[in-house]
Amino acid sequence: MKDRLIALIDSALDTLTANGVLPAEARQPVRIERTKDKSHGDFATNIALMLAKPAGLKPRDLAQALLDALPADPALAKAEIAGPGFINFFQSDNWLASQLEAALADDHLAVPRPQRPLTVVVDYSGPNLAKEMHVGHLRSTIIGDAVVRSLEFLGHQVIRQNHVGDWGTQFGMLLAYLEEQKAEEGETELSRELANLETFYRAAKLRFDESPAFADRARALVVKLQSGDEYCLKLWNEFNQVSLSHCYAVYERLGVSLTAADVRGESTYNDDLPKVVADLDAAGLLTEDQGALCVFLDAFRNKDGDTLPVIVRKADGGYLYATTDLAALRYRAGQLHADRILYFVDQRQALHFQQMFAVAREAGFVGAGVDLAHMGFGTMNGPDGKPFKTRDGGTVKLIDLLDEAEQRAYQLVSEKNPELGQDELRAIAHAVGIGAVKYSDLSKNRSSDYIFNFDLMLSFDGNTAPYLLYAYTRVVSVFRKAGLSLDQAQGEFLLREEAEQALAARLVQFGEAVQSVADKGQPHLLCAYLYDVAGLFSSFYEHCPILSGDDDALRASRLKLAALTARTLSEGLRLLGLTPLERM
Repeated sequence: MKDRLIALIDSALDTLTANGVLPAEARQPVRIERTKDKSHGDFATNIALMLAKPAGLKPRDLAQALLDALPADPALAKAEIAGPGFINFFQSDNWLASQLEAALADDHLAVPRPQRPLTVVVDYSGPNLAKEMHVGHLRSTIIGDAVVRSLEFLGHQVIRQNHVGDWGTQFGMLLAYLEEQKAEEGETELSRELANLETFYRAAKLRFDESPAFADRARALVVKLQSGDEYCLKLWNEFNQVSLSHCYAVYERLGVSLTAADVRGESTYNDDLPKVVADLDAAGLLTEDQGALCVFLDAFRNKDGDTLPVIVRKADGGYLYATTDLAALRYRAGQLHADRILYFVDQRQALHFQQMFAVAREAGFVGAGVDLAHMGFGTMNGPDGKPFKTRDGGTVKLIDLLDEAEQRAYQLVSEKNPELGQDELRAIAHAVGIGAVKYSDLSKNRSSDYIFNFDLMLSFDGNTAPYLLYAYTRVVSVFRKAGLSLDQAQGEFLLREEAEQALAARLVQFGEAVQSVADKGQPHLLCAYLYDVAGLFSSFYEHCPILSGDDDALRASRLKLAALTARTLSEGLRLLGLTPLERM
């Protein structure tokens, strides 16, 4: 509805500009806000107050001129001037009912598909295959996945890119240790060693630090690996497959949509790195600085005013992350034909991506029409406000965090539902525990840091996963009591009470909420929307009896409103990567 009103006001402003009432250069973007007091309408704008001075009119006079020029629209019952020059808009109940009917009748909840679907490449998760996934990988993985789901729901073609760290000097160390273990313990013991990647990595690092001979062997293996030695590539591939299997186990546990087909690691671009450097040179962008090849762009300077370099080849001939990222950008724009490329990477990498995007455009690797966006996020912190760690200061494995979440959820649901069987309790605990971890993160603005707290995220009060999952079960329980399925609700929508109207008005904004996630990469906007819907249903449930009463038409209408609420909550939860429950 907001977009619809903005289009109407823009049309009225066009008329006033064409008639000379408003100077063209005075135009500003129209902002529409939902009103808190429904007696003042459903939406309001202050555009007349903003443009009155350049128009040379009193705000109320300009507001009246806007209303006179406003095109007729079936969605609007009326619009009126309030206070010093605000314009309040009242939705039409008949139009609202028609929108509800369309949403309930459509598997896609009447959310429109784009006329020209975009190809959107999304880079997210990207763990380092040298180690098991830890809590630092959670945000990229689940935020990226929620945005991917939203984009696909809207009808865009999404290409997932899991840019795993599967190349670099640390692999020489790991391959050397892997080689030793094969010789000493054999294949069976080796697979047992690799079952705990963190232990394996620490043991390899200890050998590297303590044994000069081992360190020399590790460095030699790096050279051989990078030159394509068949034996080294075999060991490297074996290690990566085991390491990736750990990632897939976490993805399955989290319920994210990444698969083996989405992996395109750093090693993929290895053969293209010399060509990237050559093409940067051909474009006149390279400068040699102390033996290293760099790109200097005037837009990036330090506090002293010195231009910051983007190093693409070190003095020793080695390449850096920047070179690989440039190769990936060129591949995604040129080979995947991306319209948008989104990166869900820690906010601390903001400068890196600003530089990569600028260099890629200067070099012609990415055309001007391709939207490049770094969707940075803050850190998940412990109670001390510092990045989340174990009690002894070590890195928390993501799988261990998920285990604890499920165990805590199991204790919680067991206490509430002692009559349920073990299988059902475990299934509910999985949905609640994993959902709680994900929703606690997704409900925060991604650019902000947040404090990880099991007690808060598993609470049934407030904007939490248990609250929303329970809200859904509460709606479907109405249909169990009625002996009906959700698709059996019949009749017309009769929006007589304020609680009905408020819930209905919010339900038809589902598409706007999903679109905002797709546009801004901010899943918390969908979380806030679902929390609003759950709260409005609670008020509706309290003030508008659904199954009791003698008015069959009103009962049918309220059942239909409940059915659309259930479907909206269910779809929204699924887009966030949560599993709706029939009971809990």
